[in-house]
Amino acid sequence: MPNDATIGSRIRAFRERREVGLSDLAENTGLKPEFIEKLERGEIYPGLGPLQKISRALGVRLGTFLDDQDVRDPIISHIGAEAEVASALQTGHDARPEYVHRSLARGKADRNMEPFFITMSPGDGEERKLISHQGEEFMLVLKGELLVVYGREQHVLKPGQTIYYNSIVPHHVGAAGSEPTEILAVMYSA
Repeated sequence: MPNDATIGSRIRAFRERREVGLSDLAENTGLKPEFIEKLERGEIYPGLGPLQKISRALGVRLGTFLDDQDVRDPIISHIGAEAEVASALQTGHDARPEYVHRSLARGKADRNMEPFFITMSPGDGEERKLISHQGEEFMLVLKGELLVVYGREQHVLKPGQTIYYNSIVPHHVGAAGSEPTEILAVMYSA
């Protein structure tokens, strides 16, 4: 698969390779077929929740859709490197990405964790959608303030604070203030 493939084209390629129909993938993920079609055409960028559901249904790790290079260990990353390709993911359908994810294990095909450097744009009063999926998440706030809604609890974390939780509990993560938030996040899918 070419390195410049989009997230949507990678999903379509894996779905077709595994001979999974669009309606079957929608049923197995709980996502609408129209959403998956738009995603595969590159018209929308999904949040990590839908990507995790799709990766689980297709039997691949989440990072497969974000990068598909195969390199040797160890993987060394630099969060400020301009050469690092950022995957703009958003939960809505507008053109402005809510989150920009930079994989910190880009190219490690046999990884079990998904480490990311994430920049989150401040919200504009949009609805906070709670998502849930298998696995665990760890986050370290580097800059700004991070809002974490976890079940019925709400937390605002400042730089230097961390949070670790089971992601099966419905949750939402976003910038808490009017400034962008930067975090280190590690996701593990059980």
